[in-house]
Amino acid sequence: MARDATKTTHPVDEVLPLPKLSLYGFQHVLAFYAGAVVVPIILGNAIGLSREELVYLINADLLTCGVASIIQAWGIWKIGARLPLVQGVTFTAVSPMIAIALGAGGGTAGLLVVYGSVITAGIATFLFAPFFSRLLKYFPPIVIGTILTIIGLVLIPVGLTDAAGGAHLKGKPEFGDPKNLAYALGTLLFILLVVKIGKPAVRSIAVLLGLVLGTVVAWFLGDVDLGGVSEAAWFGISTPFHYGLPRFEIFPIIAMMIVMMITMVESTGDVYAIGEVTGKKVDNERVAAALRADGLTTVMGGVLNSFPYVGFSQNIGLVRMSRVMSRYIVVAAGVIMIILGLLPKAGTVVAAIPGPVLGGAAVAMFGMVASVGIQILGKADLRDERNALILAVSLGAALLPTTVTPFFERMPDDVRAVLDSGITLGSLTAIVLNLFFNVLGRRETVDIDWDKVEEQEAPAPAS
Repeated sequence: MARDATKTTHPVDEVLPLPKLSLYGFQHVLAFYAGAVVVPIILGNAIGLSREELVYLINADLLTCGVASIIQAWGIWKIGARLPLVQGVTFTAVSPMIAIALGAGGGTAGLLVVYGSVITAGIATFLFAPFFSRLLKYFPPIVIGTILTIIGLVLIPVGLTDAAGGAHLKGKPEFGDPKNLAYALGTLLFILLVVKIGKPAVRSIAVLLGLVLGTVVAWFLGDVDLGGVSEAAWFGISTPFHYGLPRFEIFPIIAMMIVMMITMVESTGDVYAIGEVTGKKVDNERVAAALRADGLTTVMGGVLNSFPYVGFSQNIGLVRMSRVMSRYIVVAAGVIMIILGLLPKAGTVVAAIPGPVLGGAAVAMFGMVASVGIQILGKADLRDERNALILAVSLGAALLPTTVTPFFERMPDDVRAVLDSGITLGSLTAIVLNLFFNVLGRRETVDIDWDKVEEQEAPAPAS
């Protein structure tokens, strides 16, 4: 059945009532939270920050994530995709930032060099955004679909690791404990049950309900630690250059600019994915606006003691699962993130959600990202052996860092910082192979027909 011709507001631009905005926004925050805080935790522990400094990093990250998400979803001038894209710290930058910080002596002194490179790379991303968007002809469905499939497949093990208890338990008897797997499986099965039998309004908050129920069950069984709540402050704000003025050094800047180039490819894939999910047209201008937002918020991250930003893939999966497409849901999520960033005690409560519970939900959401990639791959001619090889070799490259880690351990630190990522290596492989097979040979590629996508029936928002 065709969409009602009298309805002029696209589901992406529909403003829902405040209670629904708050509810759906909170669901996005819960889905996003673990991924948001894990980057400052990994970085802080790796470079030797104290507990107080680590807590400050987490609060600064949440605050900046909220502002970044609002800018991306709401849009200011030619900044922001105006799509339901939740912004978070890119995992691609973790290894390079650790290498940069340790090379500068670690601790807060290392952070100052990191922030100098982040600010410079953010400015470069902002300025280069319109030029990069003109390269979209080199990102046909075979490339975008492969990148999104890789993102989903590489991140699914992250969700599975949480389901087993979390990366911090690896090597300990508790990792893979049947109780952890039971929490994850129970959460996932409950989400699937709600999607199967629930009414549309209930199905749209299936992930939220699963996270809440899983946490309540874990609390009754004594597996939710609320001890940090009493120790956390009621109010805290991240001030610019908290650790001191940033230091600008040439090699860290070059490394971070390479990271941001890769992040721009990832962000382009995210914009295409959310356009495919929502039926909203994606063109050069929209991609450029999204990349400008990435650049601006990355500069903000360097100023406000945080890191580079990109769209969070699990939240794209959540949009597809919930079928609630309004970008103002993400604006509401951004406001909630800002509040959590200003209220450490509230953020500590949310952080008490057990890792296995989050892992159960994450497996479904990361899998949905991969399914969007497969959907886009359906627009490519995989009967052509050259396209098939692009997909096959790129998938192999994406699995290399996690399966043959000694290979990367022997690399120079600067090279390893960029290539020791399945998403990065797989994406670069897809781009290079497409250039080799489809561009240098001047073969025609199939573009995504966004006019046709917009004409397809879009699901009505949950009532």
